[in-house]
Amino acid sequence: MNLIDYSTSAWSVVPPLLALLLAIFTRRVIISLSIGIIAGALMLNNGNPIDAIIHLKNNILSLVYGEDGLNSNNINIILFLILLGILTALLSISGSNQAFASWAQNHIKGRRGAKLMAASLVFFTFIDDYFHSLAVGAIARPVTDKFQISRAKLAYILDSTAAPMCVLMPISSWGAYIITLVAGLLATYSITEYSPLGAFMTMSAMNFYAIFSIIMVFIVSYYTLDIGSMVRFEKEALADDKFKHSNMDSNTEGKVRNLILPIVVLIVGTVTMMMITGNQALAESGKPFDILGAFENTTVGISLVVGGISSLIIASLLIMFDKKINIKEYTSSYLIGAKSMSGAILILFFAWTINGIVGDMQTGKYLSTLVADTINPAFLPAILFVLGSFMAFSTGTSWGTFGIMLPIAAAMAANADPSLLLPSLSAVMAGAVCGDHCSPISDTTILSSTGAQCNHIDHVTSQLPYALVVAVATMIGYLILGFTKSALLSFIGTAILLAIFIIIFKSKQK
Repeated sequence: MNLIDYSTSAWSVVPPLLALLLAIFTRRVIISLSIGIIAGALMLNNGNPIDAIIHLKNNILSLVYGEDGLNSNNINIILFLILLGILTALLSISGSNQAFASWAQNHIKGRRGAKLMAASLVFFTFIDDYFHSLAVGAIARPVTDKFQISRAKLAYILDSTAAPMCVLMPISSWGAYIITLVAGLLATYSITEYSPLGAFMTMSAMNFYAIFSIIMVFIVSYYTLDIGSMVRFEKEALADDKFKHSNMDSNTEGKVRNLILPIVVLIVGTVTMMMITGNQALAESGKPFDILGAFENTTVGISLVVGGISSLIIASLLIMFDKKINIKEYTSSYLIGAKSMSGAILILFFAWTINGIVGDMQTGKYLSTLVADTINPAFLPAILFVLGSFMAFSTGTSWGTFGIMLPIAAAMAANADPSLLLPSLSAVMAGAVCGDHCSPISDTTILSSTGAQCNHIDHVTSQLPYALVVAVATMIGYLILGFTKSALLSFIGTAILLAIFIIIFKSKQK
């Protein structure tokens, strides 16, 4: 089956753009993604419906079973979602969610403390964005519910700390992946003044979007800065007295330890398995063990599943030990938990499918050709930030954007002005995270909605204003960086502009 080549055509952006616009305006995510998928399949196959159906069948099957056998990564992510849904149901039915919320009410002083607690947990769960969004959502949700904080606000906190922190940390699944790419680029352009890790840390210091997204979360949490639709969601949560009782349908004699211990085991089990799988990969390639190398070669999916199973075992043992729940209640929680994740799993499948269509249409390759060769090199970081944002927004993947755009950015900078190599790579990293935040078809966006148990489009529309504010400040920062080549000046410029925006929005709230 010969597919039409859209790598040099603006038509390549039609399927993802169609799905995105329909999702935003209709708020029907599945239908919108379906239309985008069907449109892309028809375009790829010259309008032939039979060929389009065959193409879609192959794409969907590849999500589970590909040329190399089972698609273990996708299967493990789905299994982890189901395990986490069951764990959440067990924590709820045992009363540990309510017990933790009651404990938090006595130790956390008000809504501000609850939001800051949720944001601060990223410093313990930065190893992977999927893990962070789901695990922190399970921990923080009963507390934020208790203080009548909207699910949209919790989803924003989860999403805007997940990828930004992961992309800044070398000891994370994201950091290890990027360091691998950077190592190859440094070798390609014979750059020896930086080690791959040193280059990554320098790039992280210039990743203004990631840095200021995290700062913005803490400012929003501390000062109650509500922008756009977030104002409505917060007012609705405060006005709904039943909202804080959303976790009250469980055993009222629960214990805080029954929540803390399973979550600790989830974290420890996942990290341990990441080290084990990473070490196995290193051993197979004849390399000695080191922590960074283990994260670089780890298998995230199976690590999450092992962590989830370990956590579920501990939660079950604690429930059995307390003897507060009968067998029927215990077994029914498995079905309830699994069903609670059905919506997220369905959206994820559709997002993966349209990402496959986007890959076949070579949308990323087309977007990478939009930058002209005659531009002033000083504009390069800002342009690459915008292009990276648009690519990640259209494709729903930061990692795909890294893979496509980092080599292109390195080639452009090496030819135009080698001193802008690391700033340009950093701009791509920042843009990838920005576009990922804004995209309804991003895995992390979907899982943040899931972790907060928030309507997906409510999360997308309420997070967008915050992302755009940080994005505008970041773009100006990269313009300063391109012209001055000073990371300090550009950082200060970004901070000042963001502060001005915050003051303006805060003054309008009064």
